[in-house]
Amino acid sequence: MKTTDLIGREYEAGQIERALHSNESELIILYGRRRVGKTFLVNSFFQNRFAFKHTGIYDKPASVQLERFAVSLEEYGGLPGDPPENWFKAFDLLKHYLKGMTTSEKKVVFIDEMPWLDSPGSDFVAALENFWNGWASAEGDIVLIACGSATSWITDKLLGDKGGLFNRSASRIYLHPFNLRETEAYLSSRGFQWSRYDIAECYMIMGGIPFYLKQLLPEFSLTQNIDHLFFKDKGPLWDEFGHLYKTLFKSADSHIQVVETLAKKKMGMTRIEIANEGKLPDNGKLSAILKNLEGSGFIRTCQFFGNKKKDIIYQLCDYYSLFYLTYIRDNYGKDPHFWTHYLDNPSRRAWSGFAFEQLCGGHLPQIRRKLGISGILSETSSWFSKGKDGRRGAQIDLLIDRRDHIINICEMKYSLSEYSIDKDYEEALRRKMEVFREESKTRKSLALTFITTFGVKPNMYSNRVQSQVQLDDLFAEAQ
Repeated sequence: MKTTDLIGREYEAGQIERALHSNESELIILYGRRRVGKTFLVNSFFQNRFAFKHTGIYDKPASVQLERFAVSLEEYGGLPGDPPENWFKAFDLLKHYLKGMTTSEKKVVFIDEMPWLDSPGSDFVAALENFWNGWASAEGDIVLIACGSATSWITDKLLGDKGGLFNRSASRIYLHPFNLRETEAYLSSRGFQWSRYDIAECYMIMGGIPFYLKQLLPEFSLTQNIDHLFFKDKGPLWDEFGHLYKTLFKSADSHIQVVETLAKKKMGMTRIEIANEGKLPDNGKLSAILKNLEGSGFIRTCQFFGNKKKDIIYQLCDYYSLFYLTYIRDNYGKDPHFWTHYLDNPSRRAWSGFAFEQLCGGHLPQIRRKLGISGILSETSSWFSKGKDGRRGAQIDLLIDRRDHIINICEMKYSLSEYSIDKDYEEALRRKMEVFREESKTRKSLALTFITTFGVKPNMYSNRVQSQVQLDDLFAEAQ
């Protein structure tokens, strides 16, 4: 199998390779955020050489899904005839076709966008379980790849603990977006010669989503590309936000409501705060929404330092959603060169500072590697104090609590050049660490760490910084 077209994805390709060379039939469940490259991974790996391939259709009833499944059967197996009446008969036809194949290799069945096949009342999952458990798993020469972007459906219907497919998957592959290193490699393969600063800013806008990155034009600057993709009338990605959520979640409006609520507070919110601020009932539906959004990679949880799990903080971590809610939603169509004209706006600098913090949070393995603590057990969290007894509050967005009795207090700063610490900021840093030590009652050593684009400028206040991580370090390979 040829994988030379793939950027990264070595682990995922290895999982597929092992399934092909095992002595049993294998079920591979491949899932992840929409636009992350799941279909491209499978097509590139197999070079479209499948025993059978079919893709579900968004928001269509069972009758249409079965009709198109019959067309795929005819294309691959030459089985003309009326569409099957139900999914049990559809999988019987697939079984009949596969049994008639003569090949020494494993028969690869790729069903893409599988959640869309599961129309209400269609019994799709029951028929799939019957096909796999009742026949394919015992054949020894079948590789079934079940793929989908609706992560909640995948986890509930295929990976949950109630269905007949539970614990029967040889591989559960969650496909993550590219990290900075992989994004740089991808852009380089497409002829881009951008600086790492530009690549980082691009990442802070659209994340490491291959489909978005593919829309970029190498003859344009980054700023021109952003105007072209998001602010130009009917640009390539002007209406992506609505499609993104509606094709993933049945109750898309409620999911968007949670995302919009989290976008208002960069440090994140507790569940109670989300319910109150978003005017949402604090019930099982909210639990399902938060689970769906986290499973699909739109939000992440961050523990508040020293508190129990019930006090976890939810943060919006999808770069595109944050950028859309901050800029595109209210400015699309007003100025086709909005991003160019917004270059020196203070709001843009505030956004970039927060987006850089998100970027750091998404590259913790690289940060640990630079700090030389990859092999030390550690936990990350955030912390803030509202202040008391007339004392001002304080906030730390990233702490790395290490088993070797050291806590890295991380300050993340995005700037065009070396970051300069002045007298006032040095005093604020000192006060912040004092408040943290007093209120957390920690006895561990505190190490001030700066994570910046180009480092901290040496001056009379910079010696308070005990370790540094720079932008180049975030492009390192994760250990």
